Amino acid sequence: MDSKIRYWIDLSDYDLETAEAMLQSKRYLYVGFMCHQSIEKAFKAYYTKLKSETAPYSHSLSYLAKQGLFYDEFSEI
Repeated sequence: MDSKIRYWIDLSDYDLETAEAMLQSKRYLYVGFMCHQSIEKAFKAYYTKLKSETAPYSHSLSYLAKQGLFYDEFSEI
């Protein structure tokens, strides 16, 4: 696996583990924040895999998905 993709996945996993720790300590606001961080980094890994280029600097999940051309893979259902 490409080292840039592995970098994003490792960070995403770490953020998810942090979210789980925050859930156990009932720090719910931080659970949501860390889940967003985890998804953002997973999106950046996927973007990098699909486009073979560095993901844009953005925290917007919809922007990353649109730029990576995988936004339409999601539904509102």
